[in-house]
Amino acid sequence: MPRAEDLVFPRQRERFEDRRKEGHQRKLLDEFFDHGTLLTVSRLINRGLIDSVDFPVSTGKEGGVFRASKGGEFRAVKIYRVGNTTFRRLPAHALEELRRESSVRNFGGLIYAWTRREHTILGRLHDANVRAPIPFGHLRNVLVMEFVGNADGAAPRLQDAAVDDLDALYRELVTQIGRMVRDAHLVHGDLSPYNVLWYRDQAVLIDVAQSVDWRHPAAPELLRRDITNFAKYLTRLGREVEPAEFLRAVGGDEVGPPAEVD
Repeated sequence: MPRAEDLVFPRQRERFEDRRKEGHQRKLLDEFFDHGTLLTVSRLINRGLIDSVDFPVSTGKEGGVFRASKGGEFRAVKIYRVGNTTFRRLPAHALEELRRESSVRNFGGLIYAWTRREHTILGRLHDANVRAPIPFGHLRNVLVMEFVGNADGAAPRLQDAAVDDLDALYRELVTQIGRMVRDAHLVHGDLSPYNVLWYRDQAVLIDVAQSVDWRHPAAPELLRRDITNFAKYLTRLGREVEPAEFLRAVGGDEVGPPAEVD
């Protein structure tokens, strides 16, 4: 019976074994692909969601994203670390929503719920024609979604991308954030140039698990903060944007709990 590691990394196994000789790569593999995660990825392979894991795209304290292969295309595999450190940087509103939506209280169960939540929100965004990675499936702490990029690599974060037309960028952000608010009825809550990919002159919203419904009491302030982040970013690049104008353009006046009727 093949080992889970051989199933996850079939053709790439020799390359990974070579990398294991290097301290950093060995640490990376050991951190993310513990026995439980290897078994989870193996089950996703058996379900036909991916064929193999290729290499890391980005890693952080909460988790990492890896490129995977599926037939003749690529997919992204996002793996959340299982442990309490994953939630130390979560905003209070996001943790509150997660606890409200799930009955679990242990850290492992919350991470599984968080993974499921990101999959669900990505689906809502896709249904609303918001440009975000298409979700393909999830299991435990592993999420499989669309890979934004090509054979040469993943799309850069907006913060690191070269943008030629700032007016077009502003219109693109208004369109995507506006669809998220007006059509998906969601507010991202942690939106910045670090949580947007820039691919083929289009914005792709990512890291959406902390998003809240647009009627959430915290939604107006969260959206205002998201918009202010981008207004400052665009102004810094040379395209002055008034936050109030930006907020109106994405439908900020429609966000918040419905007014009470006397």
